[in-house]
Amino acid sequence: MMLEVETRHRLGGFSVDAAFSSEGGVTALFGRSGSGKTTLINIIAGLLRPDSARILLDDDIIVDSAQGIFMSPHRRRFGYVFQEPRLFPHLSVRRNLTYGRWFAGRKDVGQSFDRIIDLLGVEPLLERSPANLSGGEKQRIAIGRALLSNPRLLLMDEPLAALDDARKAEILPYLERLRDETRIPIVYVSHSVSEVARLANRVIAIENGRVTASGDAASILSLSSLSPMIGKREAGAVIDGIIEADDDEPRLTVIRARNTLFRVPKIPHPTGNALRLHIAARDVMLATRRPEDLSALNIIAGTIVDIGSEAEGAIDVRVDCGGNIIVSRITVFSGERLGLTIGKPVHLVIKSVALDP
Repeated sequence: MMLEVETRHRLGGFSVDAAFSSEGGVTALFGRSGSGKTTLINIIAGLLRPDSARILLDDDIIVDSAQGIFMSPHRRRFGYVFQEPRLFPHLSVRRNLTYGRWFAGRKDVGQSFDRIIDLLGVEPLLERSPANLSGGEKQRIAIGRALLSNPRLLLMDEPLAALDDARKAEILPYLERLRDETRIPIVYVSHSVSEVARLANRVIAIENGRVTASGDAASILSLSSLSPMIGKREAGAVIDGIIEADDDEPRLTVIRARNTLFRVPKIPHPTGNALRLHIAARDVMLATRRPEDLSALNIIAGTIVDIGSEAEGAIDVRVDCGGNIIVSRITVFSGERLGLTIGKPVHLVIKSVALDP
């Protein structure tokens, strides 16, 4: 299913002028707070009428300002999951979920209620009141309600932003199941690299209301130009890999990314599964000779391909490791002491526990 968006809109002194397309899966609108992501998703949903736009879902014209077409929100059949769950406090979980069926249409009974309950793991919650749910449970119910409206497209506006780390860890596996087990395309708004790296097939980077980059998640989240947008803690590289068998050490998982092997603590996924590694630049050390007798299990040879500009006494060094670009953030002093230059061979040292698959 192809979604095409082209829109311009001004809100006071802020303007959005953006165009992008999505071909199913999860498309993430990624950027800092105030970059225009929510404005874009509200325009797609029909909650905001733009100054000008052309939005198509396959061959269905949703908005075309030139032709005077503006499809009303309920006719678009787009599900919307907000940052806050917005459940009806006077209804049980079951009745909150079945409320979504009112929007499925007379001929569309929506997806199987039992299937959605199983997908989101909420069967034990059905007779509870929303007041007796955790934040993660409430958000799962909000997602289920949106799915039961039989949407052609699911819009999710920072659905995990209001949750603490424990609740995020609780709900992320259900979002992965939603991505993998349904055919509903998703537009997912977030400013979190870890969420986007884990969920998205395609990333649209938004800054000041403009699209600054678009493409597959691993490529876009590793761009050096996005470092200011990402922030110090999460800036680094995102690498696609495949789980390989490792009969020698059952307590570790081996991940192959092109010609490079990474070892991480054991994860419960079978051999052959695809996954992504998020390698934060601040967790990568550099050495000009291969070090020995270290606890770190990932010592990877590579060649420096770029050295970024100094920022607050630090530099980002980009290293090509068998076709994978990995970023190391070190002090300017360390770079000078090691005599780092473009083209210089180095070894990267990465602790296994620092890798985030």
